[in-house]
Amino acid sequence: MNRDDKRRQTRRALISAALRLTDERGADRVTVDEISEAAGVSPRTFFNYFATKEDALVGDPLEGCTDPRALLLAAPPGPALAAVEAALAPAIRMIQDDRELWVLRLRVIVNNPHLLPRLAATATTAEQEMTAAIAERLGLDPGHAYPHVLAAVTGAALRVALMRWASDARNDLSDLSLANHVHQAFGMVAGGLTDPTPTNAPRNR
Repeated sequence: MNRDDKRRQTRRALISAALRLTDERGADRVTVDEISEAAGVSPRTFFNYFATKEDALVGDPLEGCTDPRALLLAAPPGPALAAVEAALAPAIRMIQDDRELWVLRLRVIVNNPHLLPRLAATATTAEQEMTAAIAERLGLDPGHAYPHVLAAVTGAALRVALMRWASDARNDLSDLSLANHVHQAFGMVAGGLTDPTPTNAPRNR
């Protein structure tokens, strides 16, 4: 095992231990010392990877994944919405392949609301990078509203798809892959968010 592989293995062990212990006890009842012990490393090693316990729980979940911005700029000609979906495909595959850990991560975040601001900050940074890439791809001024709206809408669609996928996975309700959930959500955006056909009788008004 080379040095980079060992670092990835240690980082994953720390993330897994942090998520598992937090899922069992709640974030406020888990310490860095306990996470380090569960991962088989010292607290000093923990801080070589993460500044805080919360970083191990949220941090940069897609570290090591191909940069979506570069993929967006390299995507074939076509609608920007489709290019965004294509650019996110490697990250979506990575999440799907690591399904158990991601379902656990999303459950921990939902059950520990104080982690949401940190997650929101990470999402905001990603949204800003996607906004700049969309503007560059379309040859628009960075201040143009369209890149901002598209980045925000696709980010929201991705979050909805993630939460629905995780909920289905926990409850064995669907065989849909994350990619299918994302494609479904992006399709709604592409269709202009028209009202779907009712599946239940509408309420009397």
